Amino acid sequence: MSIYDYSVKAQDGSDVSLKDYQGKVLLIVNTATGCGFTPQYDGLQDLYEKYQAQGFEILDFPCNQFGNQAPGTDEEITDFCQSRYGVTFPQFKKIEVNGEREDPLYTYLKSQKKGVMGNNIKWNFTKFLVDREGNVIERFAPTVTPEKIDEHVKALL
Repeated sequence: MSIYDYSVKAQDGSDVSLKDYQGKVLLIVNTATGCGFTPQYDGLQDLYEKYQAQGFEILDFPCNQFGNQAPGTDEEITDFCQSRYGVTFPQFKKIEVNGEREDPLYTYLKSQKKGVMGNNIKWNFTKFLVDREGNVIERFAPTVTPEKIDEHVKALL
């Protein structure tokens, strides 16, 4: 299996094949709007604006599994992110990243790069960096800011 074998749900419920992102560098993030790390949206948007034209995409997956910190609907989350942080990168339907209902994409990502808690995602704003060939290169803890990821992204572009 490769990352390009997975499909995810757009906010309107339609399927989006990750093949659509083949040849791009990806940063895949589970997010929340009411988290102490939520201000990282600013840094994520800065990265996106800086590198999108060079083939960089951020894929945002809201997740309400950690402290009920993403309680709104998908539309409310997008409205919040766009109005508060100016987010323009793709945001998908809310998912689970751990447990029996975890999204298959996250099962795959976690199998490729383990974190300090083994396979489980520790908290919101865990980030996976994927190269242009679809290889999961790095897993960043929630405490690692987008600014600290900049050089890693730049190296893959």
